[in-house]
Amino acid sequence: MSVALIQKYFPDITEVQKEQFTQLEELYKDWNSKINVVSRKDIDELYTRHVLHSLGIAKVQLFQPGSSILDVGTGGGFPGIPLAILFPETSFYLIDAIGKKIKVVNEVVSALKLNNVTAEQIRAEKVKQQFDFIVSRAVTNMPDFVKWVKGKVKKQSVHELKNGILYLKGGDLSEELSVYQTAQLFDLPTFFEEEFFETKKVVHLPLKYSGK
Repeated sequence: MSVALIQKYFPDITEVQKEQFTQLEELYKDWNSKINVVSRKDIDELYTRHVLHSLGIAKVQLFQPGSSILDVGTGGGFPGIPLAILFPETSFYLIDAIGKKIKVVNEVVSALKLNNVTAEQIRAEKVKQQFDFIVSRAVTNMPDFVKWVKGKVKKQSVHELKNGILYLKGGDLSEELSVYQTAQLFDLPTFFEEEFFETKKVVHLPLKYSGK
């Protein structure tokens, strides 16, 4: 699969965005040979399992220019980097506790000339800023994740969905989300026809602003 897969679902991307999405494959194959950030079996399915999966968030909520997004546990830069390509006027802050992963993220960001991305080795609990949305790809269970990002959402919502978490997750989430009455699930097969997405979802969980 190639960048054509991205164009299939996001036909309005510009030539610049198309070029940036195209570069991802070579960049990740190169960096993955030095520092393993994407599993070996997934690297050949990069556009389906990582890039398009990350962009599932964009099918649920388009980010406004000037808004800010925190990507917690970004690993090699997912979902943050594909979303940053798609939303060049939105600011992205990509964090991970593992330094070598952030090194790869910074190298990819630099090669793509993504000046709307900052990446840092830091734990979520230490982040002081506030954001419109906090995105992630199944780094932990939702109750722990909510604890990590407490107090990190802005008060003023400027999107259709209320400020909070947009979380990519698969499988049966009924038990894990049973304590969250306001959680909303979006099934990715609604948007993408590839078999990989069969059980994949975006979870939206609004978070209350807590001024400190």
